[in-house]
Amino acid sequence: MLDKGEISPADETAAGASAETSPESPGETPAQPTSVMEKPYRALTLGIVSVVLLIAFEAMAVGTAMPVAVRDLDGMSLYGLAFSGYFTTSLLAMVFSGQWCDVRGPRIPLVGGIAAFAAGLVLSGTAQSMLPFVAGRAVQGIGGGLVIVALYVVVGRTYPPSIRPKVFSAFSAAWVLPSIVGPPVSGMVTDHLGWRWVFLAIPALVVLPMLTIVPQLGKVQAEIAADVGPEARIDRRRILAAAGASLGAGLLQYGGQHLSVVGGILLGAGALLMLPTVPKLLPKGTLRAARGLPSVILSRGLLAGSFFAVESFVPLMLVSEHGFSPTRAGWTLTTGALSWALGSWLHGRTPASRRPYLVPIGFLLVSCAIGGAALALVPGISPYVVLPAWFVGGIGMGLSIAALSTLTLDLSAPDEAGGNSAALQVSDALGTVLLMSLGGAFFAALHNGEGQDGKVFTVIFLILLGISLLGSLIGPRIRPAKVPAARAAQDEAA
Repeated sequence: MLDKGEISPADETAAGASAETSPESPGETPAQPTSVMEKPYRALTLGIVSVVLLIAFEAMAVGTAMPVAVRDLDGMSLYGLAFSGYFTTSLLAMVFSGQWCDVRGPRIPLVGGIAAFAAGLVLSGTAQSMLPFVAGRAVQGIGGGLVIVALYVVVGRTYPPSIRPKVFSAFSAAWVLPSIVGPPVSGMVTDHLGWRWVFLAIPALVVLPMLTIVPQLGKVQAEIAADVGPEARIDRRRILAAAGASLGAGLLQYGGQHLSVVGGILLGAGALLMLPTVPKLLPKGTLRAARGLPSVILSRGLLAGSFFAVESFVPLMLVSEHGFSPTRAGWTLTTGALSWALGSWLHGRTPASRRPYLVPIGFLLVSCAIGGAALALVPGISPYVVLPAWFVGGIGMGLSIAALSTLTLDLSAPDEAGGNSAALQVSDALGTVLLMSLGGAFFAALHNGEGQDGKVFTVIFLILLGISLLGSLIGPRIRPAKVPAARAAQDEAA
């Protein structure tokens, strides 16, 4: 670990402003790059974007096909589990990936994660009942968890602070094409060929990431090996804690779907497993919103959890309550993904000193989106109100998720990038799992099997609206009172 001192926020702001705005003068350090497509970064940027394209096509296409797939497999009561199962297994994979990346580099998590992602799609696409379908989603979660943390480590290790926000903007831009093409194509395939072909066609997209990003990882691998040395070891206690938290989250989800004595026992066992293990996966003070990095990590979980939990139910609500086709329902996801890219683009052009303020703004915009989804259930109000509402929510997510990602790397020393990136993604997954499980439990308990679930959706959306509004109150605690001097020195040198 690096030795750390502390400086004041004013000093940090000055250093950041100097790094971003000072012109190059004779005899001074050469100017920092201004684009992620400059020659030293072009090939790596294309490789990273290709990985995000794979994930984006999966999310947009599968989200559109999911209501039909679950209905065909007679698994409507497990609808929430089909989504949250993905995030549960990703918990363990994220922690393992962060540990492995910090000690041995990101190559194996990236390659293994992409392969597992494709295997999970095949398993779900060939499932003949709901449990194998959920198992396939769980395998996808392993792949996604491995990949996302490895990507963050590559960004933190390769790109200077001056252009990191633009890398995350490129991540969001990679969602634009899948957002436009994914839902209508997935809807047409689902309507005319069947939902299975949506799952079975996407694995073909793994070829591009494998060919583009893997050859670019040699430098990062060598740098990490030189920094940590051969004596560095993976923290097995942290891996065990992640396994306990993942198992506990799985028990919570499964128990929440069954209103019985067995379900109650599973709920209790899941809670007992998560109480001692989850705090070990997050920075100290996260659960009490301590100032600085802990509040950044907590905000990510509340924001992602409230948004994605509602998003998982919106297509089902539009299909079951308003008679939308899968294609029309999928366009809701498209509007949110497109505006997410817009929000991330705006973040990339926001001065460093103002980025923390984007997070509470994002929470409020997401709250407006959730409120719009709830309005679609009010008699006399057009269900199409969801489209502009989700557009607004996408902007909020683009602003705040990108800001939280940038802040995490800015507040991390180089040898902590993997661990802190893993903590950020763990919080994201935990928030999503817990809030999806909450929504799934309400749906399983109140679903009447007759397609009239408007009141159930309303209850779920209003609870998640309250959580999103609560998250906005954490915003002022994101900026630390003190920041690591080693980190600030790096930014000032940049």
